[in-house]
Amino acid sequence: MRKLILAVFLCSSYFAIGQNAELEKDFTAIESKVIEWRRYLHQNPELSNREFKTAEKIAKHLKALGLEVQTGVAHTGVVGLLKGNSPGKVIALRADIDALPVVERNDLPYKSTVTAEYLGEKVGVMHACGHDTHTAILMGVAEVLSKHKDKINGTVKFIFQPAEEGPPPGEEGGALLMVKEGVLENPKVDAIFGLHIMSHVPVGEIRYKSGGLMAAAQSFTINVKGKQSHGSRPWTGVDPILISAKIIDGLQTIISRESDLTNEAAVITVGKIKSGVRSNIIPETAEMIGTIRTLDYSMKEKLNKRMVTMVETIAKAYGGEATCEIVDATEITFNNHDLVAQMLPTMNRVAGADNVQIQKATTGAEDFSYYQKEVPGFFFFLGGMTPGNKTPYPHHTPDFLVDDSGLLLGVKTLTEMSLDYLNAE
Repeated sequence: MRKLILAVFLCSSYFAIGQNAELEKDFTAIESKVIEWRRYLHQNPELSNREFKTAEKIAKHLKALGLEVQTGVAHTGVVGLLKGNSPGKVIALRADIDALPVVERNDLPYKSTVTAEYLGEKVGVMHACGHDTHTAILMGVAEVLSKHKDKINGTVKFIFQPAEEGPPPGEEGGALLMVKEGVLENPKVDAIFGLHIMSHVPVGEIRYKSGGLMAAAQSFTINVKGKQSHGSRPWTGVDPILISAKIIDGLQTIISRESDLTNEAAVITVGKIKSGVRSNIIPETAEMIGTIRTLDYSMKEKLNKRMVTMVETIAKAYGGEATCEIVDATEITFNNHDLVAQMLPTMNRVAGADNVQIQKATTGAEDFSYYQKEVPGFFFFLGGMTPGNKTPYPHHTPDFLVDDSGLLLGVKTLTEMSLDYLNAE
């Protein structure tokens, strides 16, 4: 038995070494293209569900590679299908393509000066979260793999997804709409991989976590109804502002006193409260909106139920009424344990074991989670910070910046993971 295991190990190791040697020339040749694509996309960003030129560039590239291409998926999404020379499983690779309503402050030759309309206002548009790098990386992976169909046992589906940052109000979009429109079918996807570049992780490093990596995001709206009265005679009315304050205080006890934070983190944040018109009027109503972040499905269910109960009960205790409506924005970005274990040797080989590190979960959210609800998925973080940089700027800010030298590792990792998954015994 030991001899058989050793033989299998040596065979797979030999395949991997040969695979790397054959692909290395293509990786070297593709790097300048990937950087060029990324800089073009950075200079020409488009907002969610409005990625028309971006989609056109992607589709043109995939068609030139000989892939089967579908456009107009979930409004502006593009899907490319690469069939290997031998039958087998189907793997999906996903990149998000939308930008944010942010005015760029970086002094770059490819700086964005694009403006657009967002919620009725003129805004700057910037790839302030690195989606331009994700798109360019996946375009590079498509080009490399298209040259090695003989090494592919199965099919690779390239998903270029719009509106990861959320569709405009009143519209559907993003991963949820792509799933609804059947992006994981015809052919049916067996597993999906994705990555996100990080401005605070050094170039050359990969960060990952099995299980819950990023939080489920939910929005909530609380409407409080009291009884209007003169500000000088509060005993004649029911103060919805006071009730709102008690509700806000109560909600935090769900986190601090009722949630098992040794299991996973959770957050309830009230981001806005609106009530009243002047200083001497106790208003009739108040409205609060906020966000919920959870990393465990049982905690999410319990937290949601407690919020509804607590809001109604507190309002009643002070003589008013209140409702709490909770709406899902994303699910938990949950990395399949078996898939992570299967792909870890590939990441270690490509990046070097010292550069592949486990990280703690984050309360940020990703709609990649909607794919993972349907099929096993693995989402990981790619380093984009120039080594030695002590003050990297956060995502979603005007100064967000990533180093182009980190992109090639993304191309290599997704390419090698695809081949290793499809060619596994």
